[in-house]
Amino acid sequence: MRPIYLPAYIQELFNTSAKEIATTVLVQQAYQQLQKGHPQVSIVMPAYNEEDNILQTLLSLSNNTTQWSVEIIVVNNNSKDNTEQMVQAAGIPCIRELVQGITVARNAGLAVAKGQYILNADADTIYPKDWIEQMVYPLAKNNSVAAVYGRFSFIPIGSTGRLTYFFYEYFADFMRWLNKTFRDEAMNSYGFNSGFRREQGLSVDGFNHPPGTNEDGWLALKLRNKGYGKLFYVTNINALVWTTDRRIQIDGGLWKGILKRLKRMIGI
Repeated sequence: MRPIYLPAYIQELFNTSAKEIATTVLVQQAYQQLQKGHPQVSIVMPAYNEEDNILQTLLSLSNNTTQWSVEIIVVNNNSKDNTEQMVQAAGIPCIRELVQGITVARNAGLAVAKGQYILNADADTIYPKDWIEQMVYPLAKNNSVAAVYGRFSFIPIGSTGRLTYFFYEYFADFMRWLNKTFRDEAMNSYGFNSGFRREQGLSVDGFNHPPGTNEDGWLALKLRNKGYGKLFYVTNINALVWTTDRRIQIDGGLWKGILKRLKRMIGI
């Protein structure tokens, strides 16, 4: 069952101040614990003007408990604020991509990643402590899995309450079932909560995609069609990630967002 309210751990991380030096120190210390030698897992995170969110996200990732050696790579995609300085101060590698766009930013991170496994993350999302372990496990244990994608819930930052999102998320789960059953499961793969093997991703030209499609779902489609295996839906509640609802707010609110997604689904 999905949580009705934000778990205390997620709430604490989300409310952590990004402006305090103590937060920077916490990220530094936690990230050192993730680095156990040569990276086995690379977490790639594009960022554009994320100074208000990114340290909380990095802290949530760095607090993960995992057997793997992990590197985090932030791709600064022409931020005009202090995103890059804050990331570097926290001891996290940060590269620049001067061409604007999520696709080129993800490709830039993929190009420098050293891990066998790539996990995709976003800078406005809070990740639970078991996220890395749960997402990598299907790839590490089953060669017939080409890519993984997971579940998420919303952190309200607008007028829509958490209880409303609780019901909306079950509606969204139903839409994903429709995609998998009648359309294509690759449509369910999102760039802030998915993963694949690095060499396989490079072999299909990374995140590049045709006009009118999305980089995350199209990569999953390419990997599957290349014969690398099936897509795996990580449903373990311990891997549930929490992302802000700012994209829904940009769409004009929840109900306009629902209408927009329904139109997209039926091809209008």
